[in-house]
This record gives sequence, C-alpha cells and structure tokens, in this order.
Amino acid sequence: QVHVVESGGGLVQPGGSLRLSCTASGSIPGILYMAWYRQAPGNQREFVALESSDGAEYTDSVKGRFTISGDHAKNAVNLQMTSLKPEDTAKYYCQIRTLDDLSIYDYWGQGIQVTVSS
Repeated sequence: QVHVVESGGGLVQPGGSLRLSCTASGSIPGILYMAWYRQAPGNQREFVALESSDGAEYTDSVKGRFTISGDHAKNAVNLQMTSLKPEDTAKYYCQIRTLDDLSIYDYWGQGIQVTVSS
C-alpha cells in the first residue's frame, strides 16, 4: 500500500521562502510524474507544478518563484518556494501518477498548510 506524506509547510512572511517535501512509501512502479497542487479556502484545487522525465511545468502564477525537483528512484519530490505572496496561502497536496499494467493510478497526500502573512 502506498502512503504519501508532505512536510515543510508553515507560516512565512511575504517575500519569504519555504521548501515542501513529499515522500511516498511502498512500491511505486511506473511513475509518470510527481506534482504539487494547492487549494485555498473556497476555491477548487489547482495545479501548481509537476516534474516528469520530460522536465518541469508550472502554473503561470508561480513561474520564476517556485522550483520543483524530484527523485523517482526515491519516490520523492520537493517544491522550493521563494518570493512568497499572500495569494500563495493554501493547503498544498502532493500527487504521484503512475502507469502500471496499462492502468493509471493517482496517489495523494493529506496536504500541508502554507500560510503567507505578515
């Protein structure tokens, strides 16, 4: 059974930095990509960044400020967040998408809170 855990969230002032980490236990064959999503109160969950063998992708609002890095062999992905803004406040979720025997599987963590406030 796969268990995904996020860490590194917290409270930071505007302009500050945080590093989120995500690790997954268990056997996870065929990772297609690892990604971060976020959800602010009253909003839908939105894509933030993903990392795959083809490289990294980011939503426009975080380009130049966030950097995703992954290690598929270790089932781990990090999100370095800099120049944080109050609008980055949200619960951040890690997603791992895999392909196994022609079937797609998504594994999600429970989420971790990031609050940007003075």
